Amino acid sequence: MFGIKELMEFISRTAPPDDERAPAYWFAFQDDKLLVRPAGDTVSLPLVADVAELRVTPLRTLYLGYLHEAPGRRIDCYAAEIAPDSQLPESMTAEGLRQVYTGLGETLWTLAGRAIQIVTWDRTHQYCGQCGTPSETLPHERAKRCPRCGLITYPRLSPAIIIAVVRRTEDGPRLLLARNHRFPTGRYSVLAGYVEPGETLEECARREVLEEVGVQIANVRYFGSQPWPFPNSLMIGFTAEYVGGELTLEEAEIADARWFAANALPEVPPKMTIARRLIDWFVNSG
Repeated sequence: MFGIKELMEFISRTAPPDDERAPAYWFAFQDDKLLVRPAGDTVSLPLVADVAELRVTPLRTLYLGYLHEAPGRRIDCYAAEIAPDSQLPESMTAEGLRQVYTGLGETLWTLAGRAIQIVTWDRTHQYCGQCGTPSETLPHERAKRCPRCGLITYPRLSPAIIIAVVRRTEDGPRLLLARNHRFPTGRYSVLAGYVEPGETLEECARREVLEEVGVQIANVRYFGSQPWPFPNSLMIGFTAEYVGGELTLEEAEIADARWFAANALPEVPPKMTIARRLIDWFVNSG
């Protein structure tokens, strides 16, 4: 009934298979928390043919696609939202995605992030945002169409930049880290911010750094990206070099900001984040 493995390639699809359904991974959410079965330091997902086998009430189910477990073998993946008052099966709990990262493994955790974004989009787009008519789900793409005015909507993504700014000093390189007022006590991270309409990613990086801590940067270079399902961000990572200015905090958002040496870092974000990948890049780059 339950299974967990680090799987290989995920193939996104919108139409479920036509043949008889085999056991599939179910990313079932109750109040934005994922149903899992704890087992020591790990957690596992339901591996069943139908979510009804869990004896919970589904409000919606959506096909995600499939995973290649081995050559010639696939495991289908579904997302579901269950009623808030559904009693969970014995030995199962509903946990936040941050809490299950280590136990679930990166492959399935990433898919869980995809699943919750699609479930949320389906729940919040039942009606056309332009004329209020009930919308229709298109069969062969992840989209909804209004049968009255024709408006097509897709799952929302909110692009945000996240950037590691490095300052070269006589005593060695320093990384700019800041504390947001919402961070856990003692934690610092690299700067981040949402892209505004009509703005390039590089323009956003320069603006956010200047607005939040008052310094200028140059040589903005792409680093990598990470889907971030809290609730629907796409984090786009960059590195950059400090070129001028003194640290001046945007006090409404930033509690503190400093330049840190690689061997004297404060508490930083966990390894599942692109923020940590950027910080580790700085540490390893010497």
